[in-house]
Amino acid sequence: MDADVIASIETFPLRIPFLPGGRPPAGRPAVDSLLVRVTTAGGCIGWGEALGFEMTPAACRAVRDVIAPLCAGQDATRIPALMRTLAQRLHVLGRAGSLVHALSAVDIALWDIAGKVAGLPLHRLLGGGAAELPCYASLDGCGDPALVRAAVRDALAAGFGAVKLHERDVAVVRAARAEAGPDAGLMLDVNCAWSLAEARQRAAELAGTRLAWLEEPLWPPENYDGLARLRASCAIPLAAGENVSALLDFDRLMGDGAVDVVQPSPAKMGGVTELAKVFTIAAVRNVTVCPHTFYHGPGLLAAAHAAAALGPPGTMIEWRHAALEARPYGAALSPAAGRLRLPSGPGLGLDPDPAVLRAYRVRD
Repeated sequence: MDADVIASIETFPLRIPFLPGGRPPAGRPAVDSLLVRVTTAGGCIGWGEALGFEMTPAACRAVRDVIAPLCAGQDATRIPALMRTLAQRLHVLGRAGSLVHALSAVDIALWDIAGKVAGLPLHRLLGGGAAELPCYASLDGCGDPALVRAAVRDALAAGFGAVKLHERDVAVVRAARAEAGPDAGLMLDVNCAWSLAEARQRAAELAGTRLAWLEEPLWPPENYDGLARLRASCAIPLAAGENVSALLDFDRLMGDGAVDVVQPSPAKMGGVTELAKVFTIAAVRNVTVCPHTFYHGPGLLAAAHAAAALGPPGTMIEWRHAALEARPYGAALSPAAGRLRLPSGPGLGLDPDPAVLRAYRVRD
């Protein structure tokens, strides 16, 4: 048997609790994620990641019951061809959601294998790039001005020059700006909260907070026309793209003039293969790419490698700044002074810590 053919695909759903006093978001005492391990007949192992949260069980079943059987015996190094075959074969099951999240994890794992086979870190395999990237601290939402001020203070003390909030109360955002001072970057993600009329009103109320961007202001998220109309009347730059799955929809989002910053999420929209295409479209459309990486595993590393190779200098990476009991890579991956250094090993450069996998794996 060819050493590069896929021999097995396994799922590793993880649930990692917040530390006591770690300001967990309401209703979420732990962080869920889904790691996927692809092994070739020659013993080469690649790791990928799908978005966690409540969708983890569905993505697990999609990997195990639908995708893995179709991948068995396929050449792990022919990634674009294999991923296109899978997408065409499975499109009747949906072009978004848990199935695409699962495909994303497999794609990332295959690129990890490709780098290991070539003996190159992924950013070198994709064309080169910087050895480290600036990153911003992305905070969990809590809705309490005092807690948000403390979280902003902690992030700035850790060396981050920019902080993103997940809040909807204007008073909380104002408290964060007061804590951050005039010079720190401040972004706001409201997770698709408002109608167009509501967003216009809130944007006016937020004008004094000097936001670097307002993220996902509209419901539904695919209201690209509404985003374009808001952008035309709003002084705050707009960001979106975390909930976009199809490449043509990314093109429409940017082509409609709906965003200043586009945020593809490699663990949700097709992995490295599709992420690389978004960078190309964004360059043509003159839109900034800042990948969504509200996770700590292979999805984060895949985004960082792609951004280093394909983005302009200074492309930022999102770091979920949360007090967790553990992270998939342990202490091997952590920003210093607001910058994330890419691991230099082949592929993604790191494999998940086996002790973390053993301690936090849940039944799937």
